[in-house]
Amino acid sequence: MCNKHVQGVGVDAKTRCKHYSSKRDIIAIKVRCCQTYYSCHRCHQELTDHTPILWGKHEHQQKAILCGNCQQELTIADYLNFESVCPYCQATFNEGCKFHYHLYFEM
Repeated sequence: MCNKHVQGVGVDAKTRCKHYSSKRDIIAIKVRCCQTYYSCHRCHQELTDHTPILWGKHEHQQKAILCGNCQQELTIADYLNFESVCPYCQATFNEGCKFHYHLYFEM
């Protein structure tokens, strides 16, 4: 079963894809340029023909994170501040995602 709201390659119901499929890879990020949720930066790269535009620091109050466990949208600020845990359902996210923040957000 795939998540129809999230674009990606091999996306499942919890937003995991062929690139990131561990138990904790359960977030999707709305890519600013497309205004579409993608499972990961590599899925965006494979499925589009452009370089992503980063969310600016002044845009961190935008809802741009989707929890694949409970389907709640989080603001960028909430996501960055909740230390890899969904504030709604307490599902844990992959802590390694922090190494990719620079691909999505101005820090």
